[in-house]
Amino acid sequence: MSEPLYISEIFSSIQGEGMLAGRRQIFVRLMECNLDCRYCDTDFIKADMCRLETQPGSGTFYNLPLPLSLNKISAIFAEWLLRLPAAHHSVSFTGGEPLLSADSLAEWFPEIRKILPIHLETNGTLPIALQKVKPSVDYISMDMKLPSTAGCSAPLWDLHALFLRECYGKNVSVKVVVGEGSTDSEIIQVCEVIAAVDAKLPLFLQPLSLSDGGVGISAARIFHLQELASSRLPDVRVIPQMHKLLGAL
Repeated sequence: MSEPLYISEIFSSIQGEGMLAGRRQIFVRLMECNLDCRYCDTDFIKADMCRLETQPGSGTFYNLPLPLSLNKISAIFAEWLLRLPAAHHSVSFTGGEPLLSADSLAEWFPEIRKILPIHLETNGTLPIALQKVKPSVDYISMDMKLPSTAGCSAPLWDLHALFLRECYGKNVSVKVVVGEGSTDSEIIQVCEVIAAVDAKLPLFLQPLSLSDGGVGISAARIFHLQELASSRLPDVRVIPQMHKLLGAL
């Protein structure tokens, strides 16, 4: 019997970031995170209720008591796919940091993958946990945390390098949130970590989103960072958070 999970919310929306941007997904947001990025807009406090959309894409919610079982989640997905049989591309497990629940997800993913492909959104700091779920993951969207934007207490380059090596062989991309203060040396470091594994992996530069709806980087600066990265990697793209531009979840 698989372990139940503490899930913050389940909803249907457009993926606004990275390689699957523009795809409709079912999002499963897990509670708790091992980092405390200063730009993060999500509350990761462990609670006793999960917010579930009343119907996919409605933007209205009701509460379910936690933790949730695999059977309950599977039933929700099956119902949503009956309502919208061809709308969803995949299920995105996000957070928080989903890999904090790797032991449970290692049991969940093979069953959920029978319904839809699995997309894992991760901060790229738990390589041993990734080993547990990797066989059942279809897409990995890995964040690299820049000191200039995330404000982590210590640089995470070594952990990110270990994690990306563990991702090798999967459909993986790297995303970095960049702001006006993001430095050339940070972008060069990102490129070096990627190139040491596979220079062909796509890198997404995501402009920092501000609470007022704007972005925390000028067009000139993002162009410069894209030029710098593109001189070292063949596939560098700039994508703002599309779901925020749409006013979606």
